[in-house]
Amino acid sequence: MLIAGGGCAGMATALHLQRGLRERLRRGEVEITVVEPHAYSTYHPLLAEVAAGSIDPRHVVVPLRRALPDCRVLTARITRIEHAARRALADAAGPGEPPAPLELPYDVLVLAPGSVSRTAPVPGLAEHGLGFSTVGDAVHLRNHVLEQLDLASATRDPALRQSALTFVFVGAGYAGVGALAELEDMARTAVRSYHNVRAEDLRWVLVETTDRILAEESPELAEHTLGQLRERGVDIRLRTTLESAVGGVAALSDGSRFGARTLVWTAGVRPSPMLRDTDLPLDALGRVRCLATLQAVGPDGRALPGVWAAGDGAAVPDPHADGAPCAPNAQHAVAQAELLARNIAVALDGGPHAPGLVGYRPGPAACSTSLGLHRAVAHTRRGGRITGRRAWWLHRARHLRWLPSAERRARVLMDWVLGGVFSREVVSLGAMEHPRAVFEDGFDSGAGRPPGPGPEGLR
Repeated sequence: MLIAGGGCAGMATALHLQRGLRERLRRGEVEITVVEPHAYSTYHPLLAEVAAGSIDPRHVVVPLRRALPDCRVLTARITRIEHAARRALADAAGPGEPPAPLELPYDVLVLAPGSVSRTAPVPGLAEHGLGFSTVGDAVHLRNHVLEQLDLASATRDPALRQSALTFVFVGAGYAGVGALAELEDMARTAVRSYHNVRAEDLRWVLVETTDRILAEESPELAEHTLGQLRERGVDIRLRTTLESAVGGVAALSDGSRFGARTLVWTAGVRPSPMLRDTDLPLDALGRVRCLATLQAVGPDGRALPGVWAAGDGAAVPDPHADGAPCAPNAQHAVAQAELLARNIAVALDGGPHAPGLVGYRPGPAACSTSLGLHRAVAHTRRGGRITGRRAWWLHRARHLRWLPSAERRARVLMDWVLGGVFSREVVSLGAMEHPRAVFEDGFDSGAGRPPGPGPEGLR
């Protein structure tokens, strides 16, 4: 069995299969191979708190080999899947290294490659934009924001100071709203240590194409969140797009132009491009077409033998949305993974058309987002809507329960406990992103090369 992807859906599927098929795995009747470009799985809903310094970055990633001891984990990138031949091609080489091709035959294929940021051809975005989809992105964004405060405090150039203190976020979904709110809260705390920068000097701009924020949320909670952010001074531009970011100047479709040294792109996601390199039927957005049982759909509209899918890269019909595909979020990915593992176990015993296969029926919405310390908005399982401190506690309890590792749950809980005892940590460690920079600066640039290994070079 081959699981393509070790993210939220892929890892959760492997965990449930490992648990349910443990005896078969030990007897060698079943082998599970998980292929993921990284050696860990990232829990994305807590990235905003990583960026704000509330959680140690290492505590939202789960080492795959430790979590999946009964599975074979390959740190590689799948380059092509040929289901007609029941094989996948992969490359185990790291960036900049010569290719290291692998051929992986399989009987059962689980597609869970997740998604990537959905970008747009905006001039200047590639040069000046920042992503927010990985732990590295969250750490870099945190360091970058704190470095802008340092720059604004040190410079005497009014234009540079204003540009450094302007933070633009494009996309008002859960990721964009959560990241902006957490970082605004962190920056408000950080400026207390500066003698010449005040919270009122900071400018936060949220740009959204549609007429509302948090499109997946209820109108009431979305409106409440909008009011909360505006009370905190966030400039929210609805029905507006980013037209250009050339030269570090944000040009919006409403005609406004202003310098901004921070531009964060959180305008949605799209299915992993890896899915295009398969011979499997995809929908118009590039997702694997699926039945409610999470089996891939063949050209004839029937279940494709041996292929299953879940998560952001799967177009799974949502019965609560008139059959439209489920939204790409962690709640669906985790729930689909559990059902997927169960259905695969049933199919291994009774075949792909076994009567015990169950269709996916998502439970009530359990969405939430943090708006900084002690502030959040959330749905309850019973359909209720809560805000403020109660929502904040529910948000944290919910994601603590969904973290796919008991050890990581304990570590995140300790981060939160210590954060409640001590003040926020607001130190930038930007130098860690370029660890060789200081070492390289020590060489005499006129020499052209480092000192040799001989006695002269050791003095």
